Amino acid sequence: QLRLVESGGGSVQGGGSLKLSCVASGYVGYCMGWFRQVPGKERAGVAAIHNNGTTTYADSVKGRFTISQDNAKNTLYLQMNNLKPEDTAMYYCAAQTMSTNPAIRALSNMRYNYWGQGTQVTVSS
Repeated sequence: QLRLVESGGGSVQGGGSLKLSCVASGYVGYCMGWFRQVPGKERAGVAAIHNNGTTTYADSVKGRFTISQDNAKNTLYLQMNNLKPEDTAMYYCAAQTMSTNPAIRALSNMRYNYWGQGTQVTVSS
């Protein structure tokens, strides 16, 4: 059973930066991603990184967010710059530990079988 623990959330003014971290209790093997959710809306993919280092970003965060990982530490990061009020959400870390249909996009919830508890990001205008 893999455990994912996020940290790094907080409150920041628009234009500011935050860096989220997600520590996995073991080896993931496939893809890891960051998702976000606001009350009343579905969880949406923000960024993903494959085990070969390939990254994928939602259009809304391209050029502002950077996903990275430290495999030696089993840690996933999300550097968020130039934050906007619309980035306010609960941010979740997700891990894919088994093979799945390759047609499922990296930013789809369906790709992942483990989730963290989330860390809140609040951006004020």
